[in-house]
Order: sequence, then C-alpha cells, then structure tokens
Amino acid sequence: MALKAIVHVGLKPGVLDVQGKAVANALQGLGFVDVEDARVGKVIEIDMAGQDRAAAYDKVREMCESLLANTVIESYRIEIAQ
Repeated sequence: MALKAIVHVGLKPGVLDVQGKAVANALQGLGFVDVEDARVGKVIEIDMAGQDRAAAYDKVREMCESLLANTVIESYRIEIAQ
C-alpha cells in the first residue's frame, strides 16, 4: 500500500508576499472589492511506498527541511493520506 504526502508551503507571517499582493490587487480590479489581502503558496504531492505513517511523516519533514521549503522565510504543513 502506498501513502500520499501533501505538503503545503507558504511564506511566514510578516514576509512580504509580492505575488499575493498582485493577486489581491487583480481581484479588486475585477470587482471583488471584499478582498483585503491574498497569500500565494504551493502544494506538493508526494507518493511514497510503505505503510508506516509516522515514518513517512518524518521522511517528508526531512525533505521539507532539505529542499521543499526555505525555512528562513517559509513555513510548511504536512498531511499524510492513504
């Protein structure tokens, strides 16, 4: 059985999100006047072999710390699904 890891990566609070600001401005320009702000992030889906959810979580956390997130300015959240 395989596991699927879903990693949500986004800028930490207080870090200027230029893309998010552009999205918010564009939405406001399209008439969505209730939009006050937007933040842009990324979602990474990883299919993994194995059944041990705890071990998969630890491996994905290591992946995030090594490559998937710039932990100086980004935070991440990991979900392990079957």
